[in-house]
Amino acid sequence: MELEVRHLRALCAIADAGSLHKAARQLGVSQPSLTTQLRRIERALDGELFLRERTGCRPTPFGRTVLGRARPLLAEMAALVAEARALARGPRLRIGSTASRALPGWLRRLHRRLPDTETSLVVDVSANALLRMVDSGQLDVAFVHEVEGSPLRVPAGLQLHVLMEREPQFVSMARDHPAARRPVVDLRDLAADRWTVDPSVDGEWDGLRRIFAGAGLDPPVLHADYHTATSLIVSGEAVAPCQPTSGPRDDMAIRPLSGDPLAVRLLLATRPGAHAEVYGDLRAAYREAALSTPPYRAWLLHHASPLLKPEPEPEPDPAAAAEAPAPARAEAEAA
Repeated sequence: MELEVRHLRALCAIADAGSLHKAARQLGVSQPSLTTQLRRIERALDGELFLRERTGCRPTPFGRTVLGRARPLLAEMAALVAEARALARGPRLRIGSTASRALPGWLRRLHRRLPDTETSLVVDVSANALLRMVDSGQLDVAFVHEVEGSPLRVPAGLQLHVLMEREPQFVSMARDHPAARRPVVDLRDLAADRWTVDPSVDGEWDGLRRIFAGAGLDPPVLHADYHTATSLIVSGEAVAPCQPTSGPRDDMAIRPLSGDPLAVRLLLATRPGAHAEVYGDLRAAYREAALSTPPYRAWLLHHASPLLKPEPEPEPDPAAAAEAPAPARAEAEAA
């Protein structure tokens, strides 16, 4: 019997599941069928791949060696199929992002520069989930934020381009909140308020706990999604951290926090050498969103941010839909 891709996939499924029963369910076959297939594979390789125990299966030393060779082969096969399908469909750019006011401007610039490229967008509150999607080939690029003090789990194969090394997080509150009268709010002025946070946003709750502890505060915290949090803030029931690019609203005030205790790093993640050219479009879109928000524009001016210096935007170029050489990582990070 000659080994096939399906045989390697079965071996990896058994190793990952830890039992023939679970692996058979994942593969959509019966357990006797998978057991028979495993015996045939072992006969073809002249060695025992798994130890059958009462608690399940675990690879033998020989099995671990075979699995170590099988996994890269399966990954390469999956990449080959994905790339072949992409070529058959034509140019395509799959973008992932955490929520950001820069997204409309970024998409507008990409559509203008790459008119023949099909662009799709996935928005997720979890930056780690988006990074995994880039690593697995489900996305081409991801624009994510990393809460200061809570490093993201970046897969080893990804390349990061830094858009903002430290973006301050502002605070949103009801328009008639007493602290809204001030241009900058001290954290202690909000000590009596309830705070709301979305626990599914990677690192946000940990970041808040750190700044509360640093200020010697222990305010009540409500866990809520974005839409519920907005209702709580507008009604005066809570305050919340927010992005500095958050647009002005008649029923909500957005202010910087004194000393900028809470911050995030803004990153564009790509696979090495792939689609890094979209960084320029993202930077221009983020700059546009930042300068259109008065409190953040004032913060940028006060801190003499490099973001204030405009850069020429890329000219529309349909040929750029083909893979272009990626800019050096150092250049991207210095932008």
